[in-house]
Amino acid sequence: MINKEKKRILIKLSGEALMGDENYGIELKTVDKVAKNIKALIKQNVELCVVIGGGNIFRGLAASAKGMDRANADYMGMLATVMNSLAMQNALEKLKSDTRVMSAFPIQSICETYIRRRAIRHMEKGRIVICAAGTGNPYFSTDTAASLRAAELKCSYIYKATQVDGIYNKDPINNKDAKKHKKISYNKYLSDNLRVMDSAAISIARENKIPIRVFSILEKDCFKGVYKNILNYSEINDV
Repeated sequence: MINKEKKRILIKLSGEALMGDENYGIELKTVDKVAKNIKALIKQNVELCVVIGGGNIFRGLAASAKGMDRANADYMGMLATVMNSLAMQNALEKLKSDTRVMSAFPIQSICETYIRRRAIRHMEKGRIVICAAGTGNPYFSTDTAASLRAAELKCSYIYKATQVDGIYNKDPINNKDAKKHKKISYNKYLSDNLRVMDSAAISIARENKIPIRVFSILEKDCFKGVYKNILNYSEINDV
């Protein structure tokens, strides 16, 4: 039975969020820092699941553009997300947080296979569920996987942690006149062709009425700050 007294939140992390100052791979100090931020959120009496991308190790879409078979490239990208998930599990368990990595396809030697009811039960018992391997299918991004898991697991919010502090009408790094959206509807986000999350992910969130909060992972205690409404963020919802 789902605990209706607790908010259930899905955190979406990019693989690049684990690189730190490196150009590739996993920087353990950065993973530890993110884990501490996640730990601070779990202390707020929430149920938590996490989806991590794999772009710090392998990007299936980029490899496909260079001639690799798209399905094979995407499967390799999914395996990269498993590596990131195991790194995050290690960091969280060093902080005495109970976790379960659940893969969309079977890798029984190192983690559980994703089963929706089992994932819900883990969260009800206070465990952080880390959903790995995307949807288990090629041609779908980990953003889409995040929205899918959030819908399946009846999450109240999706927290999308990025390198910028919200959603802008254009790239704020290259355009000083970019304007930030405090709130934006799903439909306007799609019609303006914004790129923080892909259209499939937004459509799933819209259909299931799951708000998406977008914020900077570089801020101290960012997850707790968003939860407490003391950190600036942008929200995609049904406004």
